[in-house]
Amino acid sequence: MKKRMMFLGDGILLLKSNFANISLMPETTIQVSYEDMLKAGMHFGRKKTVFSPAMEKYVFTVRSGICIIDLLKTQEQLSNAIEFLKTTLKNNGLVLFVAPTKQSVDSIKDLAFSLGMPFVLERWLGGTLTNFKVINARVKRLEEMEKQQTTGELDKYTKKERLMFSKELAKMTTRFEGLKKLTRIPDAIFVASLKESALPVREAKNAHVKIVGIANTDSDPGDMDYAIPANDRSKKSVDLIMEMIKRELITNNE
Repeated sequence: MKKRMMFLGDGILLLKSNFANISLMPETTIQVSYEDMLKAGMHFGRKKTVFSPAMEKYVFTVRSGICIIDLLKTQEQLSNAIEFLKTTLKNNGLVLFVAPTKQSVDSIKDLAFSLGMPFVLERWLGGTLTNFKVINARVKRLEEMEKQQTTGELDKYTKKERLMFSKELAKMTTRFEGLKKLTRIPDAIFVASLKESALPVREAKNAHVKIVGIANTDSDPGDMDYAIPANDRSKKSVDLIMEMIKRELITNNE
């Protein structure tokens, strides 16, 4: 494949691929504008001081102490991850989407809603996978409380009791709303940041659940079945990745 070098405004030297010779790329590779990936800052890894040697094969170079991720490998790994998710959904599989960081909340929730899949935002509830029966019981309790509120069953209670009920319902909704569609142990989980997902990743391994997600240069991609090397600390980077996944999976389901 022909390659040329490209200088960004901040002086970072990057490899830019000439996509004209597309025949040399895997047939399943997801095509996305290289410029869009650069603008989103997807190539920016972490500082070299927190670099994980396990990520070496995904790093193109180091500039000013910052690891620069090889976006061609990002695209290749993203393609592999999407193909796995497509197959899982095609076989009526269940995928739990996890947003452990604020910058991933909006795009993860949007994708999960679009696919009709369960999700967890910011705070992972310990035991979600390893103590599923207890978590599922709490979800059912939330649904019962919502039913009570809509059927007028609360009318017989005092104003103070209804206020206490509303506060408890709000708390339950925050914790368990995204898990209503988690009717069983999922076939896979998707985490928007491997570094910030130690607990869900550990539970997934214990429950023999496949793990997919974004891995920055301070992570060990060996902890996942399908790791997407990319900047997980930039909202633009995460949003672009989730947008590409959504586009492919929604099209696949139509």
